[in-house]
Amino acid sequence: MVKCWKCSDNCLEDAQCTDGGSAVSPQSRFPHKAFWLSLSASLLVIIIVLSVTGHLRLPTPHSQSSQIIRIMMPDQSGALINQSAVVDQENDLVTFSVTSHANQTSTVLFDIKHGLICYKPMEQQSCFLRKMEKSDYDNMHSLLQEFTHKSHFQLSANETQRQKEFLGVLADTQVDLSTLEEPLQALCHDRTIHWTRRVEGLGKQRLVYFCIDICFPSNICVSVCFYYLPE
Repeated sequence: MVKCWKCSDNCLEDAQCTDGGSAVSPQSRFPHKAFWLSLSASLLVIIIVLSVTGHLRLPTPHSQSSQIIRIMMPDQSGALINQSAVVDQENDLVTFSVTSHANQTSTVLFDIKHGLICYKPMEQQSCFLRKMEKSDYDNMHSLLQEFTHKSHFQLSANETQRQKEFLGVLADTQVDLSTLEEPLQALCHDRTIHWTRRVEGLGKQRLVYFCIDICFPSNICVSVCFYYLPE
């Protein structure tokens, strides 16, 4: 039988009902509420600590982690060379875009972490690889130093050193795309890839297929010319 009665003014509750058992006191409900309040406070503290230490920091988009450097340089005829370099310090990548007078843009990717340079000329259906050398690392080091100060460079023709490099294409050494890192795969996914090696001079009866001019903020311009070596 259920019994209900009204309490006096000194009672903590206005009404209590029992079904043949003892009444549930407010003191018995207090530990339950205290447990949830304590748990909520602990979770809030953990979230704040993780946020401060960076564990909950959102990933930075690739576009925000990269900086664009524009380099203007007159060629030997006096016409300006339109060139830009995208510097991705987080992934140790520098990507040059060089536009020729025929309004064709070639791409040169410096993968500093893996010590590779990849050339992607617009007028060819292939990409060309070579290993970075000391001079390449020096040029990249000077670029990374300079870009922290400004993002636009106007090089003087009188003060710029011009160099020419010849690379022989090893036509019989086609590279498997799956063996390369992701930046190179993305750049050359629709082309064949060949290794090249530096050669001294052009040699006799050799035909230069194309050249790419790359200028660095250190007032050094390098004209890289390719031709195919006999298989």
